[in-house]
Amino acid sequence: MRIKILIFLVGFGFYSCQSDDDFQPTIVEEEEEEVIVIDTVATDIAGNVIVFKQDKIQDGYVLVNDASNNRVYMMEKKESEILYEWNLPSGIGNDAELLENGNLLVALTVEDPAYTFGGFGGRFAIIAPSGELLWDYTYSNDVNLAHHDVEMLPNGNVLFVAWEKKTEEDLTSIGYTGEFTTVYAEKIIEIDPISNQIVWQWNVWDHLVQDVDNLLDNYGVISDFPEKVNINYEDPLKEGNYNGDIFHANALEYDAANDLIYLSVNYFSEVWVIDHSTTQLEVFTSSGGNYEKGGDLVYRFGNPEAYNNVGERMFFHNHNPNLVPGGNSLLVFSNGLLALDPHSTVYELEIPAKFDLKANKENKLEVKWSFSDPDLFSPKVSGAYRLPNGNTLITQGNFGFWEVTETKEVVWRFEGQGFFWRGYPYQKTSNGIINLGL
Repeated sequence: MRIKILIFLVGFGFYSCQSDDDFQPTIVEEEEEEVIVIDTVATDIAGNVIVFKQDKIQDGYVLVNDASNNRVYMMEKKESEILYEWNLPSGIGNDAELLENGNLLVALTVEDPAYTFGGFGGRFAIIAPSGELLWDYTYSNDVNLAHHDVEMLPNGNVLFVAWEKKTEEDLTSIGYTGEFTTVYAEKIIEIDPISNQIVWQWNVWDHLVQDVDNLLDNYGVISDFPEKVNINYEDPLKEGNYNGDIFHANALEYDAANDLIYLSVNYFSEVWVIDHSTTQLEVFTSSGGNYEKGGDLVYRFGNPEAYNNVGERMFFHNHNPNLVPGGNSLLVFSNGLLALDPHSTVYELEIPAKFDLKANKENKLEVKWSFSDPDLFSPKVSGAYRLPNGNTLITQGNFGFWEVTETKEVVWRFEGQGFFWRGYPYQKTSNGIINLGL
C-alpha cells in the first residue's frame, strides 16, 4: 500500500483580525507555495487491533484525529494500516473532517494565542488531497479565540465555536457572583470562506438569567426561565479550577432539516439546542426564527440541575452530539467524569416531533439505546457515530476505538498511542474517499 506524505517547503499566507467589532481578516502577502508528493512503500501501523470480527464489522475506514500527536490520518480496520496522512501547517485544534470533494477541513492552533484552555485553536484550513492549502483563516485576538469544533454547512459556509473574553465590568453588569474576575463566554460563528465575512453569530451572553440582583434586566427565578442560561451555575461536583472558562462548549452539530444547532456544553453537562434560522437581529433577542424564541434555547437536556429544574441528571461531562442518519435520534458521549461510579456511556436519545421546553417539567429525551462497559471510560474528548449496518463506532479518547453492534457485541476494538479527539467513519465508496484517491 502506498502512503502519500505531503511536505510543505515554504510558509503560507495567513489572516489576522484587528478588532472585536467587525473581526474582518486582513490578508497578509502570501508566498508561493510548492508541494511535493513523495510515494513510499513503507507501511505505517496506527496501533493494535485487539478485537476483529470481520463478518460483523462495518467495512470502511476511520479518519483519526490524534490531538496529542498533531496527526490526522485515514486508517483501515483489519491491521490499522494508515492509508493516508495529512501534513498539517500547524498544530491541530482538535477537529478535522473529510469533505465530499476530498478536501480536509481542519481546526488548527495559532502560534501565540492571548489565552489557552483545553481544545483551543484559533485557525482553520481547507487542504486539498495534493496538500495545497486552499483556505487559511484565523479567528484569534486579545478577546476572541476559536476552539474545539468546526463544521461545513450545506451552503458551503463554516460553523465554529469561539470564546469571547468578558471583563470584571461585564460580569458586574449581568449579575455574575462567581469566583472569577474574567470569564470566557461561548459563541457560535458562521463565516463565508469565500469572502471571510461573518454572516451569523450567536452569543450566550445575550441569553443569561440570574437571581441575585433584582435591579438588572436579566433578573429572574432561575427555574422559571429554562430557555435562559444561569450565569452563576457551578457544578457542585466540579474538580479543579476552570480559570474563567465556565461553560467549556466542546462540540456542535448542525441539523439541516430543522435548521438547528446542538451545542455540547461540557461544564454544564448539557446539550443546548439553538435556532439557526434567526436573523442576525433576532438572534440577540428572545423572539423570532422558526421556533419564535430568537436566540434563547429551543431545548436543553442532560442536567436539569443547571437551571434548577426537576428530573434526574444524565450527563457527567459530555461530548459529540450528532444525528443518527435517517432517523429521529441523537448520539451523545457522556464521559462520566464526575459520577459516583466513573464510567462512560454512549446514549442514543429520541428527538421529539416538537421541542417543548417548559419550566418545572422534566425536559429529558427518551433513551432509545445505550452502551457502556467496565473498560469504557475516558474523562475527556471522545464520541460515537452510527454506521450504515446499525453498528456504532465509539471513540474512547484515552484509548482508541470500539465498534459495537445493536445487541452490544464488541466486534472491533483498536488501541493506539495517542489522545483521540474523534474517529469519523467513511465508507470506501463515499465521495470523500474516492476524491481523496484511496
